[in-house]
Amino acid sequence: MGDSSFFFEYPHLLWLELLLVPMLAIYLWRHFRGKEPFMSFSDTLAFLRRGITVKTILMHAPFVLECLAVALMVIAIARPRSSSVNETIDTEGIDIVLALDVSTSMLARDFDPDRIEAAKGIATEFIAQRPADRMGLVVFAGESFTQCPLTTDRPTLINLLKEVECGLIEDGTAIGNGLATAVARLKDSNAESRVVILLTDGVNNRGEITPMMATDIAKTYGVRVYTIGVGAMGDAPYPVMTPFGVQIQKVPVEIDEKLLQDIAEQTGGAYFRATDNTKLLAIYGEINKMEKVKTTVDSFPIYKELFGKFGLAALILFLLDIVLKLFAGRRIV
Repeated sequence: MGDSSFFFEYPHLLWLELLLVPMLAIYLWRHFRGKEPFMSFSDTLAFLRRGITVKTILMHAPFVLECLAVALMVIAIARPRSSSVNETIDTEGIDIVLALDVSTSMLARDFDPDRIEAAKGIATEFIAQRPADRMGLVVFAGESFTQCPLTTDRPTLINLLKEVECGLIEDGTAIGNGLATAVARLKDSNAESRVVILLTDGVNNRGEITPMMATDIAKTYGVRVYTIGVGAMGDAPYPVMTPFGVQIQKVPVEIDEKLLQDIAEQTGGAYFRATDNTKLLAIYGEINKMEKVKTTVDSFPIYKELFGKFGLAALILFLLDIVLKLFAGRRIV
């Protein structure tokens, strides 16, 4: 609903308010003409102490009521109205499933503080920016499972995302299983647009379903897949357990970019490479722009007539004027 505005349909009629000027002049002339004192007093202090009395007020009350009534009547015939703009918004729903790699390689510290925490934090921002969509979460390593089905409950989804950790399931990188599980969450969706955002830092080495089989399944159900490869170029610092405790060692970054590009290309999505937090944040921002909700806005004005309120108020004042004259006339005179 837009802002409301107040206006008069016939504003030129408001000039009739000037009728109050001759009304006041005639009243004053009638009230004070011939009111010359006919008795002298040596001291008028007693009269001054009386001040304004109830009788004085009642004497002028009918005229005041008449003036107010006329003023309100003029406003009423000028036809006061208010208008507001009503907006009807239709949105084209988008269902999105985040498929997140939680293999132990996601503990590499080429991101701040590491890959998994950076991915979780930036995905949380992405979720918060899309309140109109249903979203779900699938995690995968050596196998995959649904962490959260499609939902519009943002707080629950974000809390479940925060609980994701490396090492919760068998280690490995089953990209095909992760993608297939995400597509399974979308296959019965009635949304106009169905999307999977698959994030991984490795090469497929586990799983019963190959990545290309999962890609074919996604194509069958019209699911668009955006793939994100995370990892610095070359080597990345990685925490390794040794007899002397945890030590940071350099390990080579291996991402099957060709596979991720093929998955995205065949499903109508896009592939991105993230080498640090800033780049990953920009990638999610780019996907957010590409998957905009289709919005149709129909706007039309709504008018509300207000003259009835002013007319009713004028009528009430006229009635009070009549009642005051009929039942209190003798006391006023």
